[in-house]
Amino acid sequence: MSKKKSMNVPSKKKKSSTFKMLFKIIKPIKWFALLGVICAAISTILYVVGPSILNEMMQVVGSADFNLKTVNTLGLILVAIYLCSMIASYFEGFIMSKVSTTITKDLRTKISKKINKLPLKYFDKTSYGDILSRVTNDVDTVGRTLNNSLTGLVTSVVTIIAIPIVMFTLSWQLTLISLIEIPLAFLVIFLIVKFNQKYYVQQQKSLGDLNGHIEEIYSSHNVVKAFNGEERSITKFNKLNNTLRTSARKAQFTSNLMHPIINTVGNIIYVAICLFGAMIAINRGDPLFFTSIITFITYIKMFNQPLSQLGMLAGNLQQTAAAAGRVLEFVEEDEEPDESHLKKTIKNVKGKVEFDHVTFGYDKDNPIIHDFCFTAQPGQKIAIVGPTGAGKTTMVNLLMRFYEVDGGDIKIDGVSTKKMNRSYVRSLFGMVLQDTWLFEGTIKENIAYGKQDATDEEIIRACKMANVDHFIRTEPDGYNHVITEDSAISQGQKQLFTIARAMVQNAPMLILDEATSSVDTRTEVLIQQAMDKLTEGRTSFVIAHRLSTIKNSDKIIVMKDGSIVEIGSHDELMSKDTFYKELYNSQFTAGQEI
Repeated sequence: MSKKKSMNVPSKKKKSSTFKMLFKIIKPIKWFALLGVICAAISTILYVVGPSILNEMMQVVGSADFNLKTVNTLGLILVAIYLCSMIASYFEGFIMSKVSTTITKDLRTKISKKINKLPLKYFDKTSYGDILSRVTNDVDTVGRTLNNSLTGLVTSVVTIIAIPIVMFTLSWQLTLISLIEIPLAFLVIFLIVKFNQKYYVQQQKSLGDLNGHIEEIYSSHNVVKAFNGEERSITKFNKLNNTLRTSARKAQFTSNLMHPIINTVGNIIYVAICLFGAMIAINRGDPLFFTSIITFITYIKMFNQPLSQLGMLAGNLQQTAAAAGRVLEFVEEDEEPDESHLKKTIKNVKGKVEFDHVTFGYDKDNPIIHDFCFTAQPGQKIAIVGPTGAGKTTMVNLLMRFYEVDGGDIKIDGVSTKKMNRSYVRSLFGMVLQDTWLFEGTIKENIAYGKQDATDEEIIRACKMANVDHFIRTEPDGYNHVITEDSAISQGQKQLFTIARAMVQNAPMLILDEATSSVDTRTEVLIQQAMDKLTEGRTSFVIAHRLSTIKNSDKIIVMKDGSIVEIGSHDELMSKDTFYKELYNSQFTAGQEI
């Protein structure tokens, strides 16, 4: 099971408003997006003007001064207006679809680049599933809003402004009655939006939690099965799923209240227009005014639609604000400091590594490495052993600058690692970790991952040393065989691939973190022989639970509770009554692994 916590760490940054978030996302292509908004506004204005032209036609037809030429002219104008409205709407759809796809692509690219710039400590508190949720669900939500809701918002606002202007030209009395609907509708929208925002935030948060749990369970499915954890995982899944359902139901139900409430207000206004319009026509003795009433009714129906749509859009924008907030929160996370100005390198790396009074804590108020002092001479094989939680892997993380020391310094050939670019420091070490990682690609590409220009001869030589060449040649395409999730490769064989990858990299120093933990005893012997060749002449740091594998180390550092308790060779430590001797003997008397 993953040790990672579900990632919903509250952001310390001040929350931005919905429109500020959307504008920040749109900013890279704001002018193109503005063009789409203008097209939407033009299309809406032409659509609103249409019924007033139709009303004028009807009055000409019903008047005593009927003029066919005038009717034809007005008819042609009406057709032209609707055609232009359609063309503007087409361009608006084309432009906004391009805007939405460009923005979503840009956001995913930013997230992908951001992942590579974040410090390792960020991922210690982050669920991978939550990050995936931000890349997929949250970005898609933003994309849908840009494609649909943004132009819908513009269309609704323009319609609400344009229709009363046109209605005033028909009857100011009926227009005033109609305008009663606007403050009532906006009051409803405001109250519901204010009440509903927390549910949309919770919905996106719960979705991230659920994705994190799914990723955690299915990436460790064998462990769940082995320990009969299916029922517990299902129980937790159901709990998270119910939380998501509850928040989504509340958010959607509350948003859906807007439509019937606004429609009810609109229907009341609709009845009032009919009654007062009839009274005005009777009092004026003007039967042609009934055509204006019919046009008014048309406008009222058109007017109700954007008001209802604003209510629905408010819900979409709330969801988008929550999604955009999560995306921007991730994109704006503190990165590893820029070190492009650090140009210090070592011409001829000998491999002398000094730990000079190093102290460190994942929480600075709770240090776990205390005044660590040690010097590895060039070419030495240094083993680091100790019980779980002693700080072995932490020392490797500090050496690779995955974390920065809180106190003291680490030097390579007398040069502080703080003065060298972290990428350069990492290039000095070849690493073989307990957790194997292979990507979808050919075997050759996987092994050459650390050295892209590696020749076929170098790759084959490394695979022979790692005792994996024979297995590769049994595959249908040999070294060009494509590794996928369905490939029948055992954990031990994956470990051999990663060992071959380190051999190809041919770095001046090595770090082997439980490198043989997933390999059977027979293969372990063969790998140990290859490791002896690989580490020859290179400074090597070996973290091992199987103490039998580090007998030939030049120095063995024994750690306990973040401090060095013993240093010496295997024979030196076994010749005395030491903690190391106790650890070593416990593996063969009780079958334990430290």
